[in-house]
Amino acid sequence: MSRDFDVLIVGAGAVGSVMAALLLARKQASPGRVAIIAERAGLAAGAAAAHAQAGVGAEDWDLRVFALSRASQRLLQSCGAWQLLPPERVFAYERMVVWDAGGAAHGAGSLTFDCAEIGEPNLGFIVDGRALNEACRRAAALAGAVGIEASVRSVALGSTFARIGLADGRELDGKLLIAADGAASKTRELLGIETAGHAYHQDALVAHVRTAEPHGASAWQRFLPAGPLAFLPLPDGRSSIVWSVGRAEAQRLRALDATGFAAALRSASAAVLGDVELTTRVASYPLHLQYALDYARPRAVLLGDAAHTIHPLAGQGLNLGFLDCASLAEELGEARDPDLLGDYRLLRRYERRRKSENLLAATALDGLERLFAAPDPIAGPLRRYGLEAVGKLPFIKRRLAERALGLAGDVPAFLTGDRAWPRR
Repeated sequence: MSRDFDVLIVGAGAVGSVMAALLLARKQASPGRVAIIAERAGLAAGAAAAHAQAGVGAEDWDLRVFALSRASQRLLQSCGAWQLLPPERVFAYERMVVWDAGGAAHGAGSLTFDCAEIGEPNLGFIVDGRALNEACRRAAALAGAVGIEASVRSVALGSTFARIGLADGRELDGKLLIAADGAASKTRELLGIETAGHAYHQDALVAHVRTAEPHGASAWQRFLPAGPLAFLPLPDGRSSIVWSVGRAEAQRLRALDATGFAAALRSASAAVLGDVELTTRVASYPLHLQYALDYARPRAVLLGDAAHTIHPLAGQGLNLGFLDCASLAEELGEARDPDLLGDYRLLRRYERRRKSENLLAATALDGLERLFAAPDPIAGPLRRYGLEAVGKLPFIKRRLAERALGLAGDVPAFLTGDRAWPRR
């Protein structure tokens, strides 16, 4: 038994759900003609259940939080997801302080970005990961996406269709297949698209902590030889930490009791926020750089982590995935007929735009990771001098802040204030 759609999206995470909601909000696809396929329960309960899911409950913030850029905020607003985020799960931060292990947070070897310096109300938003995923799924369901809970077994591409076979024997046909099923994408593998990259042999430790000193609506990041340590501000005064360390050290730190972990964290942060109290468990996930050698096939395309994963030191991974969605929607705006949604010419234009931008970000962050991990006698003074030099060059500093906000670079017109749609 087969079923026909215009767009098939594999993956019900934030990126896949936003892509569905965006296509429907922009009327580039009709309600009921976009399917989101995921192995776990996502949209399968439909819009009625989505209406009932008004929030995320009284439990604590998710251990995974995301720093969303201005471009991501505008994208989520345009597809209806931002409005569904519980206000208590979103926190605007105003400053970011970056410093080298050999320097001081407000002295030599440091760099501070302040929203007031670039005329912005904030530098972005810290958002609860669980709440974000739920809001994106609800936006897609309310817009008319069809949720299908199943695993993908096969993929076949024709000149006018993309077909996926499900493990339960069903087949789904569409004009366009979008793979948004994460770094270990099964769909990418079935499409025969290879990847390159390398492991960092690091784990990122995540937890929420309370500090003696207030975070001041600021994000704090210290570059250590083993990897960066970031404190991301939460609305209740706590901070969410992301601490990248070698795998053996991560195991040692996770084995410590709460007091021991807090003491290690205080030392690693140079006590920038004073004493630290652990308020949640400590979780971890491995870090690696990976990028797909191709983003597109006739009638098929990759988005988000299925196309690229980068080091989290700048918090740009999900923002890049959301920009993938915006760029693909902008290119597909040229299609005047559903049959043209999988036009390889349009998909290749998307590929050229996003592959260059994503590789630039991946290369830059990989270079930063290597620079700050380099031996201190030579690299240390260069790092501190570089941070100080950027701080003394307002134009360069502003451009870096604007790029982090998604206000510079190859950004789709509808995210920059120019409401023209589609792009000409």
